[in-house]
Amino acid sequence: MGKKRILVLGANGYIGQNLIPALIKQGHMITAATRQLDWARAQNWPNTQCCYVDLLAAKTLNNIMTNIDIVYFLVHSMAANNNLIEQECLAALNVKNVLKHSQVKQVIYLSALQNPCCHSQHLMARKLTGEILRESKIPLTEIRAPIIIGAGSAPYEIIRDMTYNLLILTPPRWVRSKSCPIALENMLYYLTQLIAHPTNEHRILDAGGPEYIDYQTLFKRFMQISGKYRPLIPLPIPIRLISIQFISLVTSVSPSITKSLIQGLQHNLPANDQALKQLIPQKLLSVDEAIKQAFIHSPNAINKADWGSDPILKTKWCDQYSYYPKDAGFTLTTRATSRTIWQIVQQIGGKRGYFYANILWQLRALIDDLMLNKVKYGRPIREELYLSDMIDSWKVINIKPGHQLTLLFGMKAPGLGRLTFTIKDYGKYRTLDVRAWWHAAGFSGLMYWLIMSPIHRFIFKGMAKKINKIALIMHKKQ
Repeated sequence: MGKKRILVLGANGYIGQNLIPALIKQGHMITAATRQLDWARAQNWPNTQCCYVDLLAAKTLNNIMTNIDIVYFLVHSMAANNNLIEQECLAALNVKNVLKHSQVKQVIYLSALQNPCCHSQHLMARKLTGEILRESKIPLTEIRAPIIIGAGSAPYEIIRDMTYNLLILTPPRWVRSKSCPIALENMLYYLTQLIAHPTNEHRILDAGGPEYIDYQTLFKRFMQISGKYRPLIPLPIPIRLISIQFISLVTSVSPSITKSLIQGLQHNLPANDQALKQLIPQKLLSVDEAIKQAFIHSPNAINKADWGSDPILKTKWCDQYSYYPKDAGFTLTTRATSRTIWQIVQQIGGKRGYFYANILWQLRALIDDLMLNKVKYGRPIREELYLSDMIDSWKVINIKPGHQLTLLFGMKAPGLGRLTFTIKDYGKYRTLDVRAWWHAAGFSGLMYWLIMSPIHRFIFKGMAKKINKIALIMHKKQ
């Protein structure tokens, strides 16, 4: 397989961030396109150029396909609350217009399995996207995939979180629908090997795992492997009465993504994958094997740029933690300079305390003392903070001078958490975001978060405003 120049649209998505390292291992030159440019650059992918692209803004696609051999289209607006189909079609139309005037030889589009009886906006948008991309005349390979089992996959994480976070599972009747889940490892192999099997014509290929099972069985198989046994009592509740907000409350997946996924689960989604298996033979992992692989890779949740590289994190992670964190915080806009805000943020702890509601911070530390998890009070005497510095029970695990400070939560609680102070400079103004991130450990971790979340929002709003007030006063004096 010769080296190719590859453009990945949707580099920050679940498949994108797993596919790019696999393509790099094959020796290809990658252009990672995303709206989260800072995130992409922080991955430090070798042989990869990162660029900002918003498929809904046609001008950001200018020259993006110059000297590109293959385009992976992995963008799906599952997080869009309104006009999902319109947004998906507009994105596909903008890409099609650029493809028409490019020298791209192949487009690989990751779509979803279809059922003619299903009217899910999510599935309809995937189908329409493929139809629009085929109008560019560039050979398009559309891979229609089922749910993917892997650490971080939204469908898998919903099952995982519901099992860990609920004492009794009472899912609606969609758990009787069948699909053929595929392991992330197998899906990535199909996608990367397609490069070695170019085509001069459009083609649609179904992908699937080796088992055709319902979601109730999938829940049971997960419980067997995880050792978390829960009574599973499906209720005959119509899809329209399902509380998407409730599912999002007990899982780490956003409401909009949850809604899109569940709408697509109302009907069976079989895969006619013989053509793909003949084109690219491989050993397909069973559901049990795929789940076990997901457990092995679940610690990757903390192998992210926001967590830094402190070795203590590896020892703190456990299988019960949710892959994606809950978050609560506050963002404000300010005229204060980034430098001034950064100076104030670094003064956290010590005599100044935590800027706001110090009595609540002291009370929380006292609770830890009473639980024999003794807090070591104090902070460095110097004004600047560095990696591994301790601030009471907090530890500095990531620091980007002038931009972000990340503190590891060290108090006793059922989960793993961090507190971030993020400064972004937009030229005429800056934003300051104070936010807590929490990987809940099962039911107790979820309850802890639900109780603390309103308090967090109150405190962090006050902290951000107080930091801004001090920064503005300093700014006027300078």
